[in-house]
Amino acid sequence: MQITAAELAALLQGELVGDGSTVLNKVAKIEEGETGALSFLANPKYEAHVYTTQSSAVLVNKSFEPAQPVQAVLIKVDDAYAAFTQLLEQFAQISLHKHGIATSASIHASATIEPNVYVGDCTIIEPGASIGTGSKLFPQVYIGDRVKIGKNCVIYPGVRIYHDSVLGDGCIIHAGTVIGSDGFGFAPLPDKSYKKIPQTGIVILENNVEIGANSVVDRATMGATIIREGAKIDNLVQIAHNVEIGKHTVIAAQSGVAGSTKIGNYCVVGGQVGFAGHITIADGSKFGAQTGVSGSIKEEGKSWFGSPHFEYLSAQRSNALFRRLPELEKRLLELEKLLNTSKP
Repeated sequence: MQITAAELAALLQGELVGDGSTVLNKVAKIEEGETGALSFLANPKYEAHVYTTQSSAVLVNKSFEPAQPVQAVLIKVDDAYAAFTQLLEQFAQISLHKHGIATSASIHASATIEPNVYVGDCTIIEPGASIGTGSKLFPQVYIGDRVKIGKNCVIYPGVRIYHDSVLGDGCIIHAGTVIGSDGFGFAPLPDKSYKKIPQTGIVILENNVEIGANSVVDRATMGATIIREGAKIDNLVQIAHNVEIGKHTVIAAQSGVAGSTKIGNYCVVGGQVGFAGHITIADGSKFGAQTGVSGSIKEEGKSWFGSPHFEYLSAQRSNALFRRLPELEKRLLELEKLLNTSKP
């Protein structure tokens, strides 16, 4: 992608300050800029970089007034962060400009491939599967029997989607992720061995779900494991059988959700959070990193921290007290000694 600063300013309906003929062909962080790069300044704490950046142009808010000379061309817009995000989306679409079906792909005759689908090298599509218009399956993807993939999905290399899974429109699945593997279901026997419980359910991802690299969503024992519309799941996350994740909930890396737990809509889950099984989490709940959620939460919109979890501010006060325990113990021993010496 190549565009002049003047063309970009017109595209964003921004105000140009500097040489409009400056050519831009890449994007870069403001502190790592180089010739031809476009950067942005939205957070005031990065303002010092705008005076030293090697980027050729910088998106800034219209309210920005330089405190010293700026070498880069400035493009002033209403919201620099939002405008830069819009441009990144366009760059991403260019990098995803893939089309056609590779000759090394294996597609069963009964599979349905709609128009404008890309299928990469060594990808396998099993009987009865269907791939929606505009979807892209990168190399070495496995699509199992009767899997349904909606329109404009992106399935990155090495993804495995087991039989009967259902993906809505606009889903993005990153490399190495597994959708529809068996849930962890084993019945203990009298001899202390375990018998596998058949996992006969499916996985459903609704529209615009994104799942990071090397994550796993297990199929249900019966019924469905469901990730609701717009949910975003980071790398290395485990979603167990019969779990339900609410719409527009976000879950950060290395978190795990045990079987049959239901997490509400618009929740925010930090990294390495663990949820016990068979619990229900209210809409809008927020969890700090490494929280251990041991029971259901009924109050909406509250923040939680600690293991086992408790209310965020109480947890912070408790942590502050915990750090003072050695000092408090010392004072207690001194008081005890004083009391003992004062006895008749």
